[in-house]
Amino acid sequence: MAQAIVAGGFEAYYATRTQPAVPPTDFPSATEDFSENRGEAHLILEGVRCAACLWLIEQALARLPGVTRAEVNYATQRAHVAWDPARASLRRIVEAIREVGYLAWPYDPRRQEAVERRESRAALWRLFVAGFAAMQVMMYSLPAYLDGGGLSPQAEALMRWASLLLTLPVMVFSCAPFFSGALQDLRQGRIGLDVPIALGLAFGFLASAWATVSGAGEVYFDSISMLVFLLLGARYAEAAARRRARRQLDPLLRPVSEKVFSVNDVIRVAPGERVPADGVVIDGASSADESLLTGESRPVPKRAGDELAGGSVNLEQPLAMRVTRAGADTRAAALARLAERGAASRPKLVAAADRVARHLTWVIVATALAAAAWWGNLWVAVAVLVAACPCALALASPVLLTRAGAAALGRGALLANARALDAFEGATDVVLDKTGTLTTGRMVLARIELLGELDREACLEIAGALEAASRHPIALAFSPPGKIVVERQRHFPGKGIDASLDGKRFRVGSEQFCRELAGARSFPAAAGPRTRVFLADEGGWLARFELEDELRPGAAELVAFLKERGIAVHLASGDALGAVVAVAGRVGIGRFAGGMTPQDKFDYVERLQRAGRIVVMVGDGLNDAPVLARADASVALAGGADAAQLRADVIVLGNSLNPVAGTFELARRAMRLVRQNLGWALAYNAAVLPLAAAGWIGPWEAALGMGASSLAVLLNALRPLDRDPKWKASPSSYPSRSPSYS
Repeated sequence: MAQAIVAGGFEAYYATRTQPAVPPTDFPSATEDFSENRGEAHLILEGVRCAACLWLIEQALARLPGVTRAEVNYATQRAHVAWDPARASLRRIVEAIREVGYLAWPYDPRRQEAVERRESRAALWRLFVAGFAAMQVMMYSLPAYLDGGGLSPQAEALMRWASLLLTLPVMVFSCAPFFSGALQDLRQGRIGLDVPIALGLAFGFLASAWATVSGAGEVYFDSISMLVFLLLGARYAEAAARRRARRQLDPLLRPVSEKVFSVNDVIRVAPGERVPADGVVIDGASSADESLLTGESRPVPKRAGDELAGGSVNLEQPLAMRVTRAGADTRAAALARLAERGAASRPKLVAAADRVARHLTWVIVATALAAAAWWGNLWVAVAVLVAACPCALALASPVLLTRAGAAALGRGALLANARALDAFEGATDVVLDKTGTLTTGRMVLARIELLGELDREACLEIAGALEAASRHPIALAFSPPGKIVVERQRHFPGKGIDASLDGKRFRVGSEQFCRELAGARSFPAAAGPRTRVFLADEGGWLARFELEDELRPGAAELVAFLKERGIAVHLASGDALGAVVAVAGRVGIGRFAGGMTPQDKFDYVERLQRAGRIVVMVGDGLNDAPVLARADASVALAGGADAAQLRADVIVLGNSLNPVAGTFELARRAMRLVRQNLGWALAYNAAVLPLAAAGWIGPWEAALGMGASSLAVLLNALRPLDRDPKWKASPSSYPSRSPSYS
């Protein structure tokens, strides 16, 4: 660097500076600004070897003053940390992680790829050294096995020394992750998964080395090298599975653009180009592929005034847009934060399994010591430590849960809290909000009755021209006008609009408002709870429009899906009872209530829970926050970055309710695979522990069994999550008690 400064002619810098240089930091200084402004970050973790590392890092962060949330995902090897900027900083959090033996960096895709490549290359070299040594040591051991001990003392000593020298780099280089992990665990006063492995390898090598030096006793260098090779092979396969699961979430986590934009910047987006920030179209007409954000592959038309989401792709024509949100404030960035939070969380069953794995490690170490003392054979202890190491138990869920989050995202639902999978799997009741959930909140034209001489198209065109400048929800039900120009337009709040067209006066609005212009006339009531809008001119009545709230796509299908599976469906709404009855009838819901306040909805869900029901609440997230928090699991349907900040368990990204049904199916499939993995891991440990303690399993067989068990769990975790036969729950699978719906 000094040579570059001199070569550039800037050596005067050293003569004019007045302050010493600022010491370099290990991570970008921009993260300090990030921490001060947000108090939340995603960190890349380096050096994580097994699921026990999660507990250690989480405990270190939980003890740090000011940290409000710390969740670590083993599959993605990233941490989601939130803190109070007044009491903690990102720098102190990173230091706390490094104090317990791990490296941490603010999330950056390029750094993540570099760390991944470095760790993969190092793991491959360790595996190669162990494999090469294992083959050579086996060759040196083969004459002794085949000759039945007939080798001369000199030849046997030579073989032993050669095996010792070949096994030494295996212990020093290949076994480094086991020993470093064990030392970190012991410094923290706990026994992790690396401790039994490190103890077994160390005792076995030291005993064999002493036998080589003293010339008395058995040596097991071949078993040690082969054991390390099998252990590292299992971990390499595990790491490959984790990378595969992580890549399913990476497209959403990558930054939308490398360029920096500010609010109100005007930028042009060429066809085929990714939209670099959230914004509003100000010029042009095209369509956008928003599948990355919503899971819906159908192009969405875009024209002036429409919103563009950062991360979507402009498909057809150039667009000019004004930036409304950029960088970490975009919808894609908010979704990425929620995706990471969901991937780091764990269902109750998985958290319980993690606690069992930690306690089981103590049992294994105690059993190994007791077996060694009983048999007077160190290799029995080694076999116990290796064979019964609960690696498969720790691997049973992280990869699977990460894949479940990615699968949900592909279906248009963001899993913000994996703990909700338990409730989705066992749900007995689903409570639905009406406006903004079962319906879109947009009025649509259901019926038109002609009252004068004008035809249907003319009435619609005139009504659209009068309503064009209004922002009222009713106005959105009418199509924009063609070439009609209105004059002297006046708005009467709560009544309607008065304007002139070609010198003729028109009104659109309520019956009473139009009667003042068209004259007295009575009309029959509208069918159902529809909204009536009238059109009249100075000569009389022209038309009556009947509007109704538009059903959200997939609403009726969702209700049918839930009822088919024996799940009780409820409609709880703040709207008038007549409107609630109409919507409930259209979608087939038999349990409903109207005129409810947020507190009424909260009490409704609470009564169901007191009756022993497991309740999933589906709301629009605007005024349903209390009941969403109260339910066993919650789904929010809303658009934009504001919706992404909701603390719901699942957020539906698109306009359809179909992802809600998909979440129920996905939860059932994912939790079934989790139970299979946990059952297999526990059964394996329960069977192999007494066999190893009885001396029926040697170290080599122990390593093979442990590796095979871990591989079986990984392969099961990689099974498809979207190929499940249709199922229907029997009534007996739900509580027999019926709650009060009054």
